[in-house]
Amino acid sequence: MGRLGFAATALVSACAVQEPQVVEQPKPAPAPPVVVAPQPDPNALAEEAKALLAQAETDVQRARAKRALWQKAWEDLLASRQAVAEKDHARAIRHAKRASEFAQLGLEQLAYPAVK
Repeated sequence: MGRLGFAATALVSACAVQEPQVVEQPKPAPAPPVVVAPQPDPNALAEEAKALLAQAETDVQRARAKRALWQKAWEDLLASRQAVAEKDHARAIRHAKRASEFAQLGLEQLAYPAVK
């Protein structure tokens, strides 16, 4: 094969049509299912608020007896009582938890030495 034959072969092979290759695109991940949080039972919420208020009352009383009651604990206890009376159970729970926490912290503070 001469130069002409080689050039013709190269030209024909360059012009040959190749079948297009199909490249599959990755499918997008399915959207996660929407989870709707169940509404809390109002009666259960009321019972929880009353139970936490009773615990806060006990904690504050213990801290008061040892003269370790913080003002903020007392204020949160009063706010929790008011929220229970107004049937605002979520607010009552929040304040009762804080009142208990501050009363506990007041009692823990007794373990530290007094400031000189």
